[in-house]
Amino acid sequence: MTPRVIIVGGGFGGLNAARALHSAPVNLTLIDKRNYHLFRPMLYQVATGLLSGDEIAGPLRSILSRQKNVDVLLDEVTGINSSERVVHLKQRDLPYDFLILATGIQYNYFGHDEWRKFAPGLESLDDADVIRGKILLAFERAEEMASSGQAASGEIERQLTFALVGAGTVGVEMASTLAEMSRMALAHDFRHIDPASARICLYEAAPRILPTFPEHLSMKALRHLESLGVRVYTKALVTSVDSAGIVVGGQRVPAATVLWGAGVVASPAGRWLNAPTDKSGKIIVAPDLSVPGHRDVFAIGDTAHIVACTRNLVGIKSRTPMVMPGVAQPAIQEGKYVANVIRRRVQGRQAPAPFWYWDKGDLAIVGRTYAVADLRFARFAGFPAWLVWAGVHIYFLIGFANRLFVLLQWGFAFLTQRRQVRVFSVERPSERNFIDPAA
Repeated sequence: MTPRVIIVGGGFGGLNAARALHSAPVNLTLIDKRNYHLFRPMLYQVATGLLSGDEIAGPLRSILSRQKNVDVLLDEVTGINSSERVVHLKQRDLPYDFLILATGIQYNYFGHDEWRKFAPGLESLDDADVIRGKILLAFERAEEMASSGQAASGEIERQLTFALVGAGTVGVEMASTLAEMSRMALAHDFRHIDPASARICLYEAAPRILPTFPEHLSMKALRHLESLGVRVYTKALVTSVDSAGIVVGGQRVPAATVLWGAGVVASPAGRWLNAPTDKSGKIIVAPDLSVPGHRDVFAIGDTAHIVACTRNLVGIKSRTPMVMPGVAQPAIQEGKYVANVIRRRVQGRQAPAPFWYWDKGDLAIVGRTYAVADLRFARFAGFPAWLVWAGVHIYFLIGFANRLFVLLQWGFAFLTQRRQVRVFSVERPSERNFIDPAA
């Protein structure tokens, strides 16, 4: 009987595992609660109107349409019975011989899930649409108040205050792009307010922004953010979020728009298997990325806590193993590795060596022509780093058409300082709740 492989999650890890099994003698089922693969590193550009969702996402069925041994299933996993090798879905159960968990993460509100409706995180295309609407509506309401002359200046200032919680890569990219959006793309669109007067406030509980980057690159990113008009606050712990704004350091900050990027927590996959997890809920896996006690179950990407040796771009091997970061490259390599493990087992071949990571470094954009790059063997910032960032992100986009569209949009935005995607709707209840919980 042909072995049955189930992959849960169509992100970077799950999709690359499926692709790597294209010629393997297995029947493969890829399950995801959304019907698309999303290029998440550029999701913030959808949220700020530079790109549209279909330019950074592709239908999973279309991406895998030529792979004859795979079925794509739109469903959501609710649990796993590992003793019977069954995955429980909302509508039915599926048996498996091998299971790959690539279920990803969600934003961590540190025990305050009630904050989520006031401070959305950026996880999906729906989130990006909601955030874009939330941002644009704030400017519209400020314009309405200023034109009517009935609102106090303090309320107009609150509408034009944007509080971003968390200064990791997503927070820094959102803050810089939002600052440029208000000072360039929207600069001439309003008659009664000055969009450039918008206050973009970035809060980070740690001592510095971009804490995973070397300190000197963090400082360069900080200086560039400040040159864009972003107000950066470090060692600033947010203790409350509501419809009026946030409380940080015991001080109330009135803000109509609060965006969240302060931390992540893993999916419940570890609880499904009663497997050992780290403090964020990631499954602590074996060197071959299998789940301890479950030889035929693997966890990859943001679902897994993986410690592995690394090599950098010039082939230098690390002296000590490191914990894999929660970014695209480790997930891609882990997906391909697990596919190789399964292929070898099915074919009765010797298992591969333990997983090791080809560390290509870290990149973060801090504006339309400025980025920071930590390639391990070289660290630099500015326009050269932005060129590296742009090249890498264009290369990894799914499909030639997507790359061409993104290049054209970037070129248009660079020359005109405009944003193409600036329509929004407040008609859907889910968006209305996010946009104005007090309404």
